[in-house]
Amino acid sequence: MSKKILSLRFSAMGDVAMTAPVLKEILAQNEDLEIVMVSRPFLKPFFDDIPRLTFFGADLSNKYKDFKGLRALTKDLKQLGPFDAVADLHSVLRTFIIGGLFQLSGYKVVRIDKGRKEKKALVASGTKELKPLRATVERYADVFRKLGFNVSLSNQLPVKKEGDLSEETSKLLGDKTSPWIGIAPFAQHKGKIWGEQKAVALGKLLAEKKNAKVIFFGGPGEEAEILDNCVKELPGSISLAGKVKLKEELDIIAQLDVMVSMDSANMHMASLVGTECVSVWGATHHYAGFLGYGQSTDNIAEISVKELDCRPCSVFGNKPCLREDYACLEGVTPEMVYKKVVDAIGKA
Repeated sequence: MSKKILSLRFSAMGDVAMTAPVLKEILAQNEDLEIVMVSRPFLKPFFDDIPRLTFFGADLSNKYKDFKGLRALTKDLKQLGPFDAVADLHSVLRTFIIGGLFQLSGYKVVRIDKGRKEKKALVASGTKELKPLRATVERYADVFRKLGFNVSLSNQLPVKKEGDLSEETSKLLGDKTSPWIGIAPFAQHKGKIWGEQKAVALGKLLAEKKNAKVIFFGGPGEEAEILDNCVKELPGSISLAGKVKLKEELDIIAQLDVMVSMDSANMHMASLVGTECVSVWGATHHYAGFLGYGQSTDNIAEISVKELDCRPCSVFGNKPCLREDYACLEGVTPEMVYKKVVDAIGKA
């Protein structure tokens, strides 16, 4: 008998991206299962082409804003059922409310265990318990295991999708006659931002020594302006910030030889399309469980905890630096990252 699960995860962008490979493997291993995934509307491309998954875009800023809006969202979601259970992959106030409304109607709700206590101990000043915590993707899978489904995650990058770029995107990028390296030097929080100066220095090394085409990734607005200036400093490079939609961005990342990203969404987007990512880590640490799905720890660029024992000081990179110099990021040089990129290209 087939089963249908409602799955909730609204943000952050990278965390939502991390749900996609998990749900794909769960569905592949449970052929009698259907999933309705609820998230922000613009994140739909993360879930395209996953069999037996229906995406529902919830506009939480307008139509489904505040408690009244969440009641309306719950009512609309029930029209897609009936569901056998609700999988809360977020565990925040919004999903508690939605889950609670479903529980009042007799639905079973299982919520993710985020391991907040362990993560707090991981970054505690002076008394860190530095050990690998359960990966976030396994925490997502645990929700479905508690619902009775068999789940065994491969933690492998998918085979690269050799899709054609759109005519407009192809015109923007030109022909691929040399390695394409993506660089995404920004993140939501300062403790994870490597910055544009080091990104340009890395780009120059790649262009001069590997004849690589450097493609900068970032958001619209201020990041786009900064990256446009980076392009002026690095002839032959291009910035996609504010120029392409998410689906096109994923298609382009799939064509990269290597992506260079912070501990941020671009790392997880690379995982979705099977592209190796060299990730730069500053205030955060992959022990917290946020390494991209299928990405290798060999591709991590960081200052070791032995060299800088205040690392990690933050789970999300949102705490101000106690040293006030962000040595964790300043110490990761373009040369260090260049070597990681070259090694990753050699493995491809």
